[in-house]
Amino acid sequence: MARSKMDPDTNPTRGSWPAPSSAGHSSDEDVTLTRPFFLVLYLVMVGGYVAALASDPSLREPARLASFTVLVVVHGGLHWFSERWAAFRRWLVVYFVVQGALVFAIGLLTRSHWLTIALYMALAGQVAGTLWPNLRAIVLAVLPYAGLLILNLVIAWGLPDLVGFLPIIGFSFAFVVIYVVLFVRQAEARRHAQELLSELEIAHRQLQEYAARVEELTISQERERMARELHDTLAQGLAGLILQLEAADSHLEDGNPARAQVIVQRGLQHARTTLDEARRAIQALRPAALEQGSLVDALGREIDQFAATSGVHTTFEVGTGPPDVPSEMAQDVLRIVQESLSNVARHAHASHVLVRLAKSSAGFQVLVQDDGVGFDLAKALEQPGRFGLAGMQERSMRLGGELRVESAPGKGTKVVLCINDPRSHS
Repeated sequence: MARSKMDPDTNPTRGSWPAPSSAGHSSDEDVTLTRPFFLVLYLVMVGGYVAALASDPSLREPARLASFTVLVVVHGGLHWFSERWAAFRRWLVVYFVVQGALVFAIGLLTRSHWLTIALYMALAGQVAGTLWPNLRAIVLAVLPYAGLLILNLVIAWGLPDLVGFLPIIGFSFAFVVIYVVLFVRQAEARRHAQELLSELEIAHRQLQEYAARVEELTISQERERMARELHDTLAQGLAGLILQLEAADSHLEDGNPARAQVIVQRGLQHARTTLDEARRAIQALRPAALEQGSLVDALGREIDQFAATSGVHTTFEVGTGPPDVPSEMAQDVLRIVQESLSNVARHAHASHVLVRLAKSSAGFQVLVQDDGVGFDLAKALEQPGRFGLAGMQERSMRLGGELRVESAPGKGTKVVLCINDPRSHS
């Protein structure tokens, strides 16, 4: 049968006098907190023991002396081991019953001595601290001790002499219980504060670990970003410059220096633009082409330059109502188109390239298609040092879009970039 939450066999004490640890024993801190109480108690017991012997000659008789000594020693010993039993309610009941019986017996031997009153008060305080915050249990446990004290005093004084002393007894018990309850609440508040401090220390260490991980990820992402930027500026720019120099060299061999000079001039301009964009990439700025206008304008200039340097016939189509692409997205879109055109110039051997920018049902779409020799996409991705396609994929993922590359040997290449509504990324 399931046991309720109040089952004394299964629930440890909730109080802090002493409060059991998870292993069933009081913690070092609880022992430190309750140590002054037991120190005062033992001093009172020793002082009361000596005073009782000095004031009552009958206690020094061998039989009564032995009984009195054994009772005091056993009572003090039970106090010493009470911290180890505090985790089990059933043993607490036995403990407090036995302690009450011992004090009652001590009271019978010492009659009206103050030692009996002090020991009852100590037991009442220990009960209050152990059973806190169950006020009902505290009252029910303290009342029997008050009754035993009154019975001891009735036997010693008689009922008429005790009546005037009852308010003092009631006040004393109330004072002890209230004092102990306040002490226990202070101990609980201190323990709670230390638990919070421990949790804060753990959270601080976790935050430090998270910060270190974020820093590592940030550095890794920044390295990848700089690798893409350098590839898309220096690598593409130098590749375009090589094509222009090769074209100029070809015209010189054909005896056409005027045409070669025009291409060289364009190459110089292209080299200056590449240098400017490399500097801007290092400074994490937008590309120079976007500084001079919209994405459509930047793509137009890029395509004109590509057609002039590569000699490939290039068509640029913009759909009705060109999409409004945020500047932070336009940079990555421009880089993807630049990389696509650079690949066409270096590998495709194409005679025509189509670049199209148009709205779609979800956002907008960019198409770069050539009629070149094509390639095996799987083999290209496996080749080391191929950063272009990987960089294009990373940029499309950062845009929250999809990049498709379709190609086969002899069938040209198609690069399609699909982006959702730019306003969702703005």
